[in-house]
Amino acid sequence: MKVISSISGLRATLDEGKFDKLLIYRYISALCEMYPQGLIVIGRDGRPSGIEIEDTLVKILNYFGRNYIVCGIIPTPTVQVMVEHLGAILGISITASHNPAEWNGLKFINSQGVFFNSNENKLLLEIIEKQKINKIPNEILDTNTPIKHIFSDEAIYVHIQKAFSLNIGENLIDFDAIKRKNFKVVVDAINSSGSIIIPKLLDELNCQVNKINCEANGDFVHQPEPLPENLTELAVKVTEYGADLGIAVDPDADRLVLINEQGKPISEEMTVVLSVWSYLLISDNPSEVKIVVNHSTTQLVEEIAKQFGAKVFRASVGEINVVHKMKQLNAQIGGEGSGGVILSNFHYGRDAIAGIVLILNLLSKTNKKISELVSQLPKSIMKKVKLEFEGNFELLKEKMMSHFKREKCINEDGLKFIGQDYWVQLRKSNTEPILRVIAESTSEFTTNILIDKIFGIIKYL
Repeated sequence: MKVISSISGLRATLDEGKFDKLLIYRYISALCEMYPQGLIVIGRDGRPSGIEIEDTLVKILNYFGRNYIVCGIIPTPTVQVMVEHLGAILGISITASHNPAEWNGLKFINSQGVFFNSNENKLLLEIIEKQKINKIPNEILDTNTPIKHIFSDEAIYVHIQKAFSLNIGENLIDFDAIKRKNFKVVVDAINSSGSIIIPKLLDELNCQVNKINCEANGDFVHQPEPLPENLTELAVKVTEYGADLGIAVDPDADRLVLINEQGKPISEEMTVVLSVWSYLLISDNPSEVKIVVNHSTTQLVEEIAKQFGAKVFRASVGEINVVHKMKQLNAQIGGEGSGGVILSNFHYGRDAIAGIVLILNLLSKTNKKISELVSQLPKSIMKKVKLEFEGNFELLKEKMMSHFKREKCINEDGLKFIGQDYWVQLRKSNTEPILRVIAESTSEFTTNILIDKIFGIIKYL
């Protein structure tokens, strides 16, 4: 597997030796050229491989005489919060997000607490190419400087306190009302960076917390992506415990997925839908609220927005693309259907902490169960598939446009065709020879027809 450098940062598999010290040195050397001075915040998810990467980062930063703070195992959103809180020039999160344990990576955060945009990534890669570094200095390899200061407790405290100051327009979230509910919650943090902060947040919200896989030791006891098929243990524990909901996060805790009180997983798409609902419910002027989600997110966001007179805007897939449009429009809330919630007055990044607060607020305000809330939403069936594709994508796009003449076409992010109560999108992966196809409609029959139609056109080509 090659090294993947994209708008989401750097990722690589460890077993093939791709993620070595020289690769890290190239990136950190270039970052030090981009940012010649200023504090750097470092955090990591729970993967055991992150320990050595963290050690290498520290040695390199010492070599360059840089000022840094090591936060240990904390969520990527906490790194973002700490960059803003400390006025740091740069944040580095050691994580491969939802990828399996044999992966690791680096995510880069600018001084605004936001992931690098395309221009910043382009500049970084240009500097790496210009430097043409082929060897790591012996001074770095030979040093053995222990990491003396780990600030994970302080970072977690700052993040949680920031959450408790959340307001929706002129209205503060009623945390006392949430506390009075004494919710029962089961948490599966995949033994990674959410293992400490999420139970602590819930404890402070007076929830009765049952923890599974919250050891922060990087032991991924199931596939780390928080999809329903990977959350069977959590689903069982919710029913055994008689819980109000189950909470699952990915290894760097920026994505949130829910299990309802019946022990049934609800789609990861529901996280942003319910969070938007919560926000609009207590907003003092919901018709003025602007919402930004990506083109691959469920149309139920529009359905909820319509009930409150709010406006929904769409951006290309990718957290930084959603953030950019949120800033451009001065939007209050946004996110992605993968389970990511972004609150602009919290910080500009997907954050499971923000999602948890909003979901508990919704349960508290409506006095309803998760299953009851979901049942109130219009029926919507989404299907996501991927298939191998090494053909001419531009030619495929031409053929698709000729077969979907009646639908509105959006080509901002792959191709998306929107009809009456349905849509279908196809996107070419930037990292693999595959196409991702997503369709959604008000019936399973129509959704399957849309997928089959796309597959038929591709097969014909």
